[in-house]
Amino acid sequence: MTLIERSFQERIILVGVALGGKSYEEVESDLDELALLVDTAGALVVGRVIQRRDRPDPATFVGAGKAEEIHQLSEVLDVDTVVFDEELTPAQQRNLEKIFGRTAIDRTAVILDVFAQNASTPEGKAQVELALLSYRLPRLRGKGKALSQQVGRIGTRGPGETKLEEDRRRLLERMSALRRELKAIQSTRQLQRRSRKRSRGATVSLVGYTNAGKSTLMNQLTNAGVLAEDRLFATLDPRTRRLSLPGGESITLTDTVGFIKKLPHQLIESFRSTLEVISEADLLIHVVDGSSLNALEQMKAVREVLDEIGAGKVEEVVAINKVDLLESSEHIQKVVPGAVLVSALTGQGVHELLSEISGRLRRRAVLKEISVPLQHGELLAFLHREGEILSERIDEDGINVLVRLEPASLGLLEKMLSEVDER
Repeated sequence: MTLIERSFQERIILVGVALGGKSYEEVESDLDELALLVDTAGALVVGRVIQRRDRPDPATFVGAGKAEEIHQLSEVLDVDTVVFDEELTPAQQRNLEKIFGRTAIDRTAVILDVFAQNASTPEGKAQVELALLSYRLPRLRGKGKALSQQVGRIGTRGPGETKLEEDRRRLLERMSALRRELKAIQSTRQLQRRSRKRSRGATVSLVGYTNAGKSTLMNQLTNAGVLAEDRLFATLDPRTRRLSLPGGESITLTDTVGFIKKLPHQLIESFRSTLEVISEADLLIHVVDGSSLNALEQMKAVREVLDEIGAGKVEEVVAINKVDLLESSEHIQKVVPGAVLVSALTGQGVHELLSEISGRLRRRAVLKEISVPLQHGELLAFLHREGEILSERIDEDGINVLVRLEPASLGLLEKMLSEVDER
């Protein structure tokens, strides 16, 4: 992916619409988040417009009168682009750009732009490119114009930038090639996950709203060295590390891409192979930014995405992060009972979180009493490595062991025992 260098900072107006029973306060909150996305994309917000409507206008979303008002404001503020918090149809986008005389995009385009800037691995770049092309396909406008603006504004960057004169067939061929590439990567990932699950016991995934502190917590727990910055979507590519729990159990911990409200469907589809690690996990650590005024809304948004990717029923531990920034945690403990309070930055509450994870996984485990022949020390080593030894007793037949094992490790043990019997 080659990002187009810009010699200016793009000037942006944000437009929010209070549809139905949505309050102005909710719209303002959504625009605050959109402003952060725009800032992450490298542009400057110079104005906001909020409108109340019962339903979107089919032609311009905001209606002809409001569209003209936004046009006049754009002229006064010398705006380059108008960004809508709601998704625009291709027809609405074309109509608005005719009225404004400048680019009109939606929240989806901004999120895709941020992902395009942050993707670094071949898989991440392919996933973002596929999402971008899926979004842009219905917005092709005919020959003679470029799909990407030459000035490289928000919503126009990314890998595989294609000219509009290239026909629909070639664009679809590129999307098909990307799907084949991602399918091959997905097969490799599945093999790696199955191998880890067989040999390393339970799998745990970190999930949460973007910028909730998942990567910082990953580094605190495992010294993984994952990029952790105070900005949205700093980390797109999953990172998996081994982690030892207080009881001696060894698990694999994976840091995943952060979620956000109104996460584009194109991204969810493109990142589905990456997100499968979440749906296949034994336990989720739902990291919540305790310092955010919208923490409960963010939790709801995360759970909606989890439902969409088939991970809604996976057991979760809620970790309220950034408690070092709070004067009091009593309110959060009442609203989210059972949550573990942590500071990924200082390490506060990390031991309690590890104990909670260990306890949750232990309740899933199976108690097994086994007699290990003295000549088969590999079995005893396996039990010590994969399980929690509760007691050991030596007699004339061998070593009698009472062990607590994860279901996956129990299956592997039974296979090893059958091989021993066949010898």
